[in-house]
Amino acid sequence: MFQTLKPLILASASPRRSDLLAGLSIRFTVEVPEIDESRHFNESPETYVERMARSKAADIGARHDDAWVIAADTIVILGDTVLTKPASREHAVDMLMQLSGRDHRVQTAYCLFCSREGICIVERTETRVRFQGFARSWAEAYAETGEPLDKAGGYGIQERGGVLVEGIDGSYSNVVGLPLAEVVRLLVRHGVVAAGS
Repeated sequence: MFQTLKPLILASASPRRSDLLAGLSIRFTVEVPEIDESRHFNESPETYVERMARSKAADIGARHDDAWVIAADTIVILGDTVLTKPASREHAVDMLMQLSGRDHRVQTAYCLFCSREGICIVERTETRVRFQGFARSWAEAYAETGEPLDKAGGYGIQERGGVLVEGIDGSYSNVVGLPLAEVVRLLVRHGVVAAGS
C-alpha cells in the first residue's frame, strides 16, 4: 500500500507498533532506545508522554544521522493519574479494577526525527475509552494470561482485553499504540513514504 522512500527506523520494542506499520507495507528496521522513562515530579501527562517520544527518537537518531526515526510513547490517564505498565499481575488487577465501569484517556505522542535534516516533530493523539463494569474475577482471569504486563493501563484492546472495552471515541490504532492515520500523514508529508507499491 505504501512504499518507503527513505531509510526508516522504528524506535520501539513494541510488536504492536511494528505490526501496524508492516501491515501497510512500510519498510523499516527496529532499534530499541535506551532512556530513563521516569516521570518528573509534577510533570503533566502531556509533557511526560511528549518528552518520552522525543527522547526515544533522539536516542536512536543520534546513532544514525542519515536515517529517519519514528518513536512513540503511549500512556493511559484516569482522572489525574497516569497508568503505566503494571509491575506485577496483582498490580494489573488493581489497575483494571480502577478502570472498571469508567472512562479513561489514552494518549500517544509520536516523534519524527532526522538529525541530518534537523527535523524533530512531536505530535500527540488522544482517544477516550469506556470500560464496561466487571467483577474482580474478570480482572484476575485476564491478568493470569500475562497479557496486561507489557501494556500501559494493563490491557490490550486488540487482544483479550478488548472484552473489557464498551466503546471508544477517537483513533482505535492509537489505543493499540500508534495512531496510524496521523503517523503516516506525517511520514508522507516529509517524503519518507508514499502511496503505491
